[in-house]
Amino acid sequence: MAEKALAAEAPYVLAGIMGWPVAHSRSPLIHSHWIAQYGLRGAYVQLPVQPQHLESALRSLPKLGFAGCNLTIPHKVAALALVDRVEALAQRIGAINTVVVEKDGSLTGKNTDAYGYLHSLREAQPAWRADAGPAMVVGAGGAARAVVAALLDAGAPEVRLCNRSADKAQAIAHDFGKQVQLVPWGERAQALSGVALLVNTTNQGMHGEPALDLALDALPTQALVSDIVYVPRLTPLLVAAVARGNPVAYGLGMLIHQARPAFESWFGVLPDASQSLLSKVQATL
Repeated sequence: MAEKALAAEAPYVLAGIMGWPVAHSRSPLIHSHWIAQYGLRGAYVQLPVQPQHLESALRSLPKLGFAGCNLTIPHKVAALALVDRVEALAQRIGAINTVVVEKDGSLTGKNTDAYGYLHSLREAQPAWRADAGPAMVVGAGGAARAVVAALLDAGAPEVRLCNRSADKAQAIAHDFGKQVQLVPWGERAQALSGVALLVNTTNQGMHGEPALDLALDALPTQALVSDIVYVPRLTPLLVAAVARGNPVAYGLGMLIHQARPAFESWFGVLPDASQSLLSKVQATL
């Protein structure tokens, strides 16, 4: 009852998830859970917006009374040039996943993926430390950029970055500096030697996609293995890691934790990542 008293007289707050498509998104489930948990007045809805309508849709948010929205594929990069200001971390990452409507109607772009990733690791393995040794990141898309930024800011001494095509990986190395070491795709298995964290940021291993083609023989058994894919919960990479005794972190944690600061931006409450919410989302996968 105390939680529900938080917003007895609070205004009605609207937020949503903007993408194309968005029907698959679990974000409405997550945010609606928190709205109910804290007794807030508001709603979080799907906003299916085609790429050619992104600018007009974003500019309509204040007119429609929205506090802001999340952005998902394919809008995270394009929206950078369409908002009025971009927070420094989001600028470094090169993508925004959260838009906040300010009191004057202007739009601020944020990226909460780095926050979500770090908190998912610490939740899964509380003793994990970024400075324990090199990290290896597989993939070079927007999620990889957020993960690289998070790890470097948390104190990782080196990030080994490996992607099937080299151009995007080279761009990340250029943007983030000498702590990012490029690993040719053909040398990916050997590059696992001595790493403290392995991260898959590709869609390989997702339901309907082939497994990530990466032999773990050279990976230290104490290294943490993380996959941002959350359907299925146990990807082939995580199955292989568990079988050889490595600790693991599941992708669903990042999804839930990246939503927390976004929710706070609109509703004024930093929600928790409870087991009941985790179970509710897992039941839909």
